Amino acid sequence: MSNQNPTPAIRFENVHRHFGEVKAVDGVNLDVLDGEFFTFLGPSGSGKTTCLRMVAGFDRPTSGRIFLHGDDVSELPPYERDVNTVFQDYALFPHMTVLDNVAYGLTVRKAAREQRTRRAEEMLDLVRLPGLGKRKPSQLSGGQRQRVALARALILRPRVLLLDEPLGALDLKLRQEMQVELKALQEQVGITFIYVTHDQEEALTMSDRLAVFSHGRIEQVGSPAEIYESPATEFVAGFVGISNLVRGDVARGILGTDTTFSVRPEKIHILEPDAAVQGGMDSVRGRIEEVIYLGMYTRFEVALEGGGKLTVAQQNLETSSMDVHTARGREVRLVWEKSHSRKLGGQA
Repeated sequence: MSNQNPTPAIRFENVHRHFGEVKAVDGVNLDVLDGEFFTFLGPSGSGKTTCLRMVAGFDRPTSGRIFLHGDDVSELPPYERDVNTVFQDYALFPHMTVLDNVAYGLTVRKAAREQRTRRAEEMLDLVRLPGLGKRKPSQLSGGQRQRVALARALILRPRVLLLDEPLGALDLKLRQEMQVELKALQEQVGITFIYVTHDQEEALTMSDRLAVFSHGRIEQVGSPAEIYESPATEFVAGFVGISNLVRGDVARGILGTDTTFSVRPEKIHILEPDAAVQGGMDSVRGRIEEVIYLGMYTRFEVALEGGGKLTVAQQNLETSSMDVHTARGREVRLVWEKSHSRKLGGQA
């Protein structure tokens, strides 16, 4: 990621977008740095796609301003913005060859045929589809069609590439492969990618930074590690990965205060109920109520002495499904480092 240019690639300045009384975007302020792989993450209806559409020019703010590389583009039509968009449904022309699909933008700009062909072939090489230019989109797999859509978007050398849930139609294994490929491609071409998804794994895998959206607002902006390890709000803790939210009397019994906090399941260790607890650790006693064997790891649901439950995740380094299921009903002590009890700033 290159941050040599101090002017953000994209800036949202108190942006609102209302549809009647619905506040789809409700006061968003955000800078996306030049050359970042930046993700808008959130559930359906959180405002992330509306923000992407406003960057593209498909929608306009009700109030506030959007800047691209320092220029106010809030009122500019899409064709006057140096951005391009890749959609989930690829939007390829079925009657055209792959090469003609990729070259389409240059055709519209009336570039010479020789230049169009050369650039389109370069783009197909870039997305690892050499030699497939004569095929039709129907002759390609879903992952190949997605690569063609990427090549078509990149051929015009936009300064910002917008990706609207582009991997949503792919199966899990291919989606995971494409996540790695997309990040590598972004680093190779060096332009700003804005990626919209509701999938936490995608966001954590690919992003330099991400913004977590909820109800038209941004809950938190940070690196994947910052968002996961130090969630700012209850919403972020609950939406990004699995987290235990502890509040009220249970929190008071553990921390000595009723401040709501979160602790990730993989940070918790299961010990014998009377095991000594070292300094710098939080702990609580409970009983294992449920055991869910998931192959790579096992999830334990533990009912706590003071009420409430905690979820614990443990890797199955030496245990089998038979071993872990014998744990059901056991009295245990749960311990974790105090630094992993993350006090939260608010509710969604």
